[in-house]
Amino acid sequence: MTSGQESILTNARIVTRHEVMTGSLSIEAGKIKTIDSRGSQAPGAIDIEQDFLLPGLIEMHTDNLEKQLVPRPGVVWPSPLAALLAHDTQISGAGITTVLDAIFIGDYGTDGFRRKLLAKSVDAIKVARRQNLLRADHMLHMRCEVCDAHAVEIFESQSHEPLLRLVSINDHTPGQRQFADLAQYRLYHKDKKWTDEEFAEVVRNRVAHQKQYAEKNRQKVLAICREKGLPVASHDDTTEQHVIDAVEEGITISEFPTTLVAARKARELGIRIVMGAPNMVRGNSHSGNASARDLARHDLLDVFSSDYYPMSLLQAPFVLNRELGISLPRAVAKVSANIASQLGLHDRGQIKEGKRADLVRVKVCDGIPVVKTTWRDGIRVN
Repeated sequence: MTSGQESILTNARIVTRHEVMTGSLSIEAGKIKTIDSRGSQAPGAIDIEQDFLLPGLIEMHTDNLEKQLVPRPGVVWPSPLAALLAHDTQISGAGITTVLDAIFIGDYGTDGFRRKLLAKSVDAIKVARRQNLLRADHMLHMRCEVCDAHAVEIFESQSHEPLLRLVSINDHTPGQRQFADLAQYRLYHKDKKWTDEEFAEVVRNRVAHQKQYAEKNRQKVLAICREKGLPVASHDDTTEQHVIDAVEEGITISEFPTTLVAARKARELGIRIVMGAPNMVRGNSHSGNASARDLARHDLLDVFSSDYYPMSLLQAPFVLNRELGISLPRAVAKVSANIASQLGLHDRGQIKEGKRADLVRVKVCDGIPVVKTTWRDGIRVN
């Protein structure tokens, strides 16, 4: 189909914001024109064969682009554009129609490597958008590592980007937040093959950097975000005080809280709670922190992010529905409508008349949701 002609999808189990209904919908000029509980006999109508029809998924934090740019330690792919297109193919194949590519802000002793990677990533996205090469709608999420000496300088140089929709405040100092357990930090960096003495020195250096830079960098980044009206997420909140501090600073999203205590405080103070979809699918955190399923059982989970595994974003709501009995519309909202409202993307995120025709046809095979077709703006992209 093309965006200028009317098209009809029929015999679909349509997942709207509040129900699953069997029927048809029509698309015109890239938008959903009508939704009907009856089937359609119109010539050319596409039979969805009772598969699910979901709103296109929205991803607010994925590191997958960096995986394509650096597919192995020490290997940088020679073409950033080719790496981006490989990433985009995985994203659209996972049913994601809007993606915020999470770009790391900071250098951390890599002799400018990460700064170059940032510039290459942003340039590739702009070129690909200009030339209409992308299947998904790509935007930017900048992850500011506030313990890095150069974080503010690097962020300031990119903060004007029109594609920037979200900023997160990160602090991966060993011994706190995500890496409260030093053994988990060492395991995460097992490729470094540190001796005990080398590991102890790394920890000392990281802690020293935190004391020197974290607080002043955090306040400078937050000030820039306030000036530009950018939404901000805290990252790996562990204590109640982490959440209280975030709310007092105007932060509206708690991204990957590591404890039930932090998640409860986030709910109490009215900020959105994001958990990893891989955590939900696997049943636990890869870092040994809070389980997404436990948070969901306590109604402490608003949004999923695929983080490091794109296909998990589609799997997570089906696991939520099957394992915890949460209705499919409510579960699907955690990968679509809830994110759209949080980021001000009011033209998408729901199957509703007048919204963008970002849609995913999903067949469930042996309990696993499988993407059969993806449409963005009414155009089939996968």
